[in-house]
Amino acid sequence: MTEPDFAKGILYFSAMGLEEKVNSVRLVFENLDQQIAGFQSKTTLHCKWGCGQCCFKPDIEATILEFLPFAFHLHQLGKAETWLETLEDSDSSVCHILNATQSGAGLCSEYEHRGLICRLFGYSARTNKYGKKELITCQIIKGEQTRAYEIANTEIDQELSVPVMNQFYMQLHGIDFELTKDFYPINEAIHKAIEVVLHYFAYRD
Repeated sequence: MTEPDFAKGILYFSAMGLEEKVNSVRLVFENLDQQIAGFQSKTTLHCKWGCGQCCFKPDIEATILEFLPFAFHLHQLGKAETWLETLEDSDSSVCHILNATQSGAGLCSEYEHRGLICRLFGYSARTNKYGKKELITCQIIKGEQTRAYEIANTEIDQELSVPVMNQFYMQLHGIDFELTKDFYPINEAIHKAIEVVLHYFAYRD
């Protein structure tokens, strides 16, 4: 994003309020998380303990807005500038939020503040050209939970409620067109989100 773009964004934020925008994104995430929890409960589909393999894909893309809550969180902790420098010094295409050495259900070090794509993958559907919903999940779930996966697809055909990807992207689009119109490699999206937050507070101060 160029300096004129940032200036435009700052004026927009001054009218709308950064905190309001962050809270709006969080509400979308909370609604999605509830829908996914309901879908998992009904289908028994679940991620393998300690997996996180999908997160290591080098071509994951995201919008700026979906990482705005994370950037805002970093600023509140006084860590935004440090993260910005670390991202600028890194040449890795793998998401910088990952921590491959941590123990637990997954490897995300900022699970609460993960992006929309991170929440959607595995337990959401896309709508094909025939209007049919197709479950998007990983090969590990397909291979190790084959029966549950097949039943889930059948039940989706029979109107089982499942989060639909484009519907949630449209909700973010409605919050801020400029910050959702482009997709970037995930680390670049995080970097740009931090820049937006830092520019906002620099302008306000």
